[in-house]
Amino acid sequence: MTYLVTGATGSVGRHVVAHLLRAGHRVRALTRDPGRARLPREVEVVRGDLARTDTLVPALRGVTGVHLIDVADSAYAPLQNGREIVELVRDAGVRKVTLLSGWSAGTLEPAVIGSDLDWTYVQPTEFMANALAWAEPVRTRGVVEEPFGATRTAMVHEADIGAVVATALTEDGHRGHSYGLTGPELLDVPAKVRILSEAIGREIAFVELTVDEMRERYRAQGVPEEMIEFQIDVFGNVPADAYRVTPTVEQVTGRPPRTFAQWAAEHVDRFS
Repeated sequence: MTYLVTGATGSVGRHVVAHLLRAGHRVRALTRDPGRARLPREVEVVRGDLARTDTLVPALRGVTGVHLIDVADSAYAPLQNGREIVELVRDAGVRKVTLLSGWSAGTLEPAVIGSDLDWTYVQPTEFMANALAWAEPVRTRGVVEEPFGATRTAMVHEADIGAVVATALTEDGHRGHSYGLTGPELLDVPAKVRILSEAIGREIAFVELTVDEMRERYRAQGVPEEMIEFQIDVFGNVPADAYRVTPTVEQVTGRPPRTFAQWAAEHVDRFS
């Protein structure tokens, strides 16, 4: 059986590929630029773009299941051709589909959930990989500058997301489920900075930005306005109990979710 992984070169997609390979499955990876994929040699890498439905036709031939992401481009805009993608998947005879939610709903989510496909919807909370945005200022200035320092979130390791996706895609019992994924602990920004400091063996300062400072910085980085407002909505002015730890990772995979300390230890070289 062959499984098609879209977004295969992303922070989660690579883990989906790795979990499928370890389980002994054949993997076909969809990417816009196969020459830069840097995936294991066992993976069949094919060129394609979710935003261009016609490019998916050859990628779907002979596929048992498909992992989809609701991202159209490098700016993380949601897909607008969701209905066409679902029709193409069905026409190819594929039944099993996993869908990783994006930051903003497009047309793919309702198309998948409203279909007769054997679907599983995966909704992670904040990715631990988001902390990689701190790597350059930590290396060069020893500082993390973020707004909303007191907001406590349950960051989830990308490998755990990948494990849930691979399990749902290849095993029975997950049809029609929407899985909200978190890590094992609620942490505010100062706590995350302390954990990262311990991992790299040197002190990191935390400077809390105002909302206006955050907007100015993100705009300078080219972040779309709607994504800036999404970040403010998700992390700013939220109740203390807005985010909760869920047991879903362990329930689906049979192992407890990884901690932020584990993630930090794995990525020391990016911060040192």
